[in-house]
Amino acid sequence: MSPRFVVSGTDTGIGKTIFAAALAGTLGARYWKPVQSGLEEETDSEVVARLSGLPADHILPECYRLHTPASPHLSARIDGVTIDPDLLAPPDATGPLVIEGAGGLLVPLTEKSVFANVFARWNIPVILCARTSLGTINHTLLSIEALRSRSIPLGGVAFIGAENEESQAIIAAIAQVKILGRLPILETLTRDALRRAFIENFDAASFVEMNS
Repeated sequence: MSPRFVVSGTDTGIGKTIFAAALAGTLGARYWKPVQSGLEEETDSEVVARLSGLPADHILPECYRLHTPASPHLSARIDGVTIDPDLLAPPDATGPLVIEGAGGLLVPLTEKSVFANVFARWNIPVILCARTSLGTINHTLLSIEALRSRSIPLGGVAFIGAENEESQAIIAAIAQVKILGRLPILETLTRDALRRAFIENFDAASFVEMNS
């Protein structure tokens, strides 16, 4: 089976879509965002299409496209849409597949289900994106506990932001988790700059090994 990954985060707005674009572009993967909340601005799929360099047919259509930029459960309620988590299933894609969640692991899809419940059913390795700034230790360790309590495979942590050796080291030590690398904040965010930053700071082979 081709490698598959779920990209999730410790919070919203930490840069996991940028990371997903870099990963998908480097691996020549398909990209899939199951649920998109907020359509007025550039969607996550559009960001990935712009920054990854992938062909148009590698950006797979979302299952749910919700207009309101809010938690999926609330956005769906406002839009008059019913999300059925049981219908969310990874598409049969040729080659590697990168799946991006919304916000953090415990973001609610419905009043009774969170994204982590779906990830547990899929049993696909999760790459946990974490910021390097203040608060990351608590948020990251809690997210790792949420994954492990549901027996969701954890491929490792990808940090995003300025170097913070102490925070990165203590997370690795306490959680006994693999640190995949750190994506720095780029002054000019272009496709080429993102590709170079990813190649310089991550080992692409380590991602493929997650599925072995």
